[in-house]
Amino acid sequence: MYTLLSETEIAERVAELGRICTETYRGRPLTVLGVLNGSVVLVADLIRTIDIPHQIGFIRASSYRGETTVAGQLTVSTDLMPMITGRDVLLVDDIFDTGRTMVKLLEVLKQYQPASVRTAVLLWKQGRCEVEITPDYHGFLIPDVFVVGYGLDYNDDHRHLPRIAVLQPTDLGSSDANQTEEGDI
Repeated sequence: MYTLLSETEIAERVAELGRICTETYRGRPLTVLGVLNGSVVLVADLIRTIDIPHQIGFIRASSYRGETTVAGQLTVSTDLMPMITGRDVLLVDDIFDTGRTMVKLLEVLKQYQPASVRTAVLLWKQGRCEVEITPDYHGFLIPDVFVVGYGLDYNDDHRHLPRIAVLQPTDLGSSDANQTEEGDI
C-alpha cells in the first residue's frame, strides 16, 4: 500500500473544516452526527476543532449481504442518535462514493424534522457519484482507488492507520480489490 494523504494533510484539513463549521453554526443548536463505523476517527478529530457548543451522536448504515438478502439493501439504525428535532445537523461520513448511502441517510433524518441538515465527508470520489446530491463540505477529492486508514477499512482492518493509504492488489491477496468501502454502497 502507499500513502495518498498524510496524517499532517488530514489534520490541517480537518482543522479547517472545524473552523468553517464554527462560523457556519455559531449561535445555532448544532448536532454532529457521525455515520458508523468509518467516521469515528473523523468525528473525534472534527468535534475538537468546532469551537462552539454542540452535541454528538451516531447513526449506522449497513448493507446486508448473503444468500437470502438483496445485494446492496441498506438499513439504517438511529439507536445512537440524540433528538435532532429543531436542531441543525452536520452529518459526517468517511467517504462519498456513489452517494446512495448519503441519500438514504438524508431521507431518514428528514423524518426527525431537524432545522437543517448539511453533509461533510473526508473523501469524495467525484467520478463515482450516482445521485444528484453532493457533500456540502469535503476534505479531499480522490481518484477512484480503494483506500484505507483514518477510519476506512478493508475487511474491518486498517482503520487504525493515521493516514489514507491506497491498497494495491498485492495487499489484498486473493480478495477482490474492487470491494466497496463500508460507508457507501
